[in-house]
Amino acid sequence: MKKLNVYLLSQTVNNNYDTYDSAVVIAENEEEAVNLGPDKYVEDGNRWCTWAHHRSDVKVELIGTALPGAEKRKVLASFNAG
Repeated sequence: MKKLNVYLLSQTVNNNYDTYDSAVVIAENEEEAVNLGPDKYVEDGNRWCTWAHHRSDVKVELIGTALPGAEKRKVLASFNAG
């Protein structure tokens, strides 16, 4: 079983109402963590979305190691309702 980490994801590019500003995920590495963001990426910056438009807009911070038996998943997300 591979070691899993706990990551804090955050973004400040898309910060209107009804958007996510951050999330905590369990993943193997930073790339996988970014792909587990709280919502889909909308690469077209002209379309409305609830999360960052591009993966490169997401800050990834390692905050710990997951407990044995943990599964890859989203743990918690911060949503700013309008």
